[in-house]
Amino acid sequence: MSSAEERLTELEVRLAFIDDAVQALVAADAEQSLRIATLERLVRDMRNELETVRLGQDPDSHSEPPPPHY
Repeated sequence: MSSAEERLTELEVRLAFIDDAVQALVAADAEQSLRIATLERLVRDMRNELETVRLGQDPDSHSEPPPPHY
């Protein structure tokens, strides 16, 4: 095998490894994007739930009658 053929083979092998690495990174990026979207939705839902709880509370705790033991 000539030197040019050896170099070409080496470049093809390197390109194959680079292509595999790029595909793995694309898959990891897609997975992370899905996880982030899920976490953002969960945080949004939790904020909405917290706001609902806050709105349901009486802002003036002094307006409540004292507990029965007083």
